[in-house]
Amino acid sequence: MSKDCGNHGGGKEAAVRRICAAVIAFIIIVLITIFLVWVILRPTKPRFILQDATVFAFNLSQPNLLTTNFQITFASRNPNSKIGIYYDRLHVYATYRNQQITLRTAIPPTYQGHKEDNVWSPFVYGTAVPIAPYNSVALGDEQGRGFVGLMIRADGRVRWKVGTLITGKYHIHVRCPAYINLGNKAAGVLVGDSAVKYTLVTKCSVNV
Repeated sequence: MSKDCGNHGGGKEAAVRRICAAVIAFIIIVLITIFLVWVILRPTKPRFILQDATVFAFNLSQPNLLTTNFQITFASRNPNSKIGIYYDRLHVYATYRNQQITLRTAIPPTYQGHKEDNVWSPFVYGTAVPIAPYNSVALGDEQGRGFVGLMIRADGRVRWKVGTLITGKYHIHVRCPAYINLGNKAAGVLVGDSAVKYTLVTKCSVNV
């Protein structure tokens, strides 16, 4: 009787081991398949272009406070013919000399199909944002000369869709230089009573 009980327990352990081995083998096969598909298709990161910026407000006041209000338009293209892109999260904001000068504006989550283009026109703004004294001096000098150099940034997370497979989330960082001729409103198009729309068409750097 004791021998039979021992064999019965050993049978259960063997069955558990077989199930665990099967699960591990299945996971390994899935991971290898995803890796092979990824290597064969070689996904290319999306391309971004900053098309224009409409300036509603740009006021530097003392002591070192900056109030801004922009509406920017930037376009994204998925260059892949067999891979889609999920933009799960994307926040847009402006910086001056690596200092953030506006709040972050969220872009609604979206899916970008093969060879597809998306265009977004978010507002980015900041009210009486304190900036570093040395940045305030530099910004005042640039305003005096007419051109102001800003950086429009977009940070978020994306996923890649290959057939029915969807990858995990990857960080995406977009950097779009914007040189705006605030000293010459004739360089843009008047919008409403006081806003000016400036055409930029600037290629952005993208890191994924």
